[in-house]
Amino acid sequence: MAYSNNLNRPATSRGPVRRAPRVLFYSHDTFGLGHLRRSRTIAAALTAADDQMSALIITGSPVAGRFTFPERVDYVRLPGVTKRSDGSYVSDKLDFDIEETTIIRAGLIKSLVELFVPDIIVVDKEPNGFRGELRPALEWLRQAGNTNTKLILGLRDVLDGPELLAEEWQRKGAVEAMEKYYDEIWVYGLKSVYDPTEGLNLSDEVKQRMIWTGYLRRESVTRSEMPEIPYVLVTPGGGGDGKAMVDQVLLAYEKDLTLTPAALLVYGPFLTGDARADFERRVANLDGRVMDVGFDSRMESLMAGAQGVVAMGGYNTFCEILSCDVPAVIVPRTVPRLEQYIRASRAQELGLVRMFDKKLDGSSVDAMIEAIRNLPAQKPPSAGRYEGLLDGLDCIVGRVRALLAQEPEAEQA
Repeated sequence: MAYSNNLNRPATSRGPVRRAPRVLFYSHDTFGLGHLRRSRTIAAALTAADDQMSALIITGSPVAGRFTFPERVDYVRLPGVTKRSDGSYVSDKLDFDIEETTIIRAGLIKSLVELFVPDIIVVDKEPNGFRGELRPALEWLRQAGNTNTKLILGLRDVLDGPELLAEEWQRKGAVEAMEKYYDEIWVYGLKSVYDPTEGLNLSDEVKQRMIWTGYLRRESVTRSEMPEIPYVLVTPGGGGDGKAMVDQVLLAYEKDLTLTPAALLVYGPFLTGDARADFERRVANLDGRVMDVGFDSRMESLMAGAQGVVAMGGYNTFCEILSCDVPAVIVPRTVPRLEQYIRASRAQELGLVRMFDKKLDGSSVDAMIEAIRNLPAQKPPSAGRYEGLLDGLDCIVGRVRALLAQEPEAEQA
């Protein structure tokens, strides 16, 4: 078999003709969906805005294959890792220790960077990657004098409480990596809502590289299979940490047999095992007042058709609530991070959602009954009249165009 001579060309060479742009995403997923969904949303917007662009997402998510990806967007899945109850990590499928698994993942990432030859790399949340697995690729890019790749660090609107974040990033060398490697830092929110870098000792130079994009708008896709009765959507996101919220909602419907609207419960792919089986049994005993499904990759359409939402406070769910402009009750987790609580607190202060605060509402079933019953009459996020909340994707498309325009003309062969 004869191979093209192009395979012998150095990976960083642009060639005599400027080729179509390429964007590479590093999606920091070990458990959950948040990083992958954010990267997929941005990749879809960029390729829709440029019909020549290709995007590749590197992810560790075990459920990446359950999502559909737009034309010219693809993904590569790294060997998975699982977090134990004690906070340590192990290989998900391979009989390797975590050090060996990380080395394999790091090698794959570096090879993909070299072979894909991206014009732009967008790294989600972790400047050095999981356990530092990005460093070999970042160092190679820094030392490869003939690469024009722009490095972007993307941060969600809230990371953690300031003191907790400062300690974690100090331990991981994350601030140093921001200083050393990244051309721009994109914050997927607004500084007037919250500054995720509060508590970090950032230099003025790094602060000047920060761009506040706004939140990432989501589009609802029309679908034929929708509930025939009015409903509130109940979603714990990926579901792995949503057992308490789901239990509280089911207790509300079990206690008040007149509670309306009905509920559509989407468990998420990580709410499994005995807990899931118990929830399904309880739902079956509620005579159709609660409907349940395991996983749905088109949550936006279910949310757009709902009279209200009961949800945890993850970033992607919050963007969906804003985009669909649906009344929402947020039940945030507080461990292992304060991220969801901070986001829900600020959103409630701004009149965007109602937060179900365990400090005030406790675990009262009656409080949840009242919250669900009042959802259809609750004001939607648009009532808060907060300008520029959902400009994130437009801002990112503009930044990518500007960065690509900065690239020097391709060298002549």
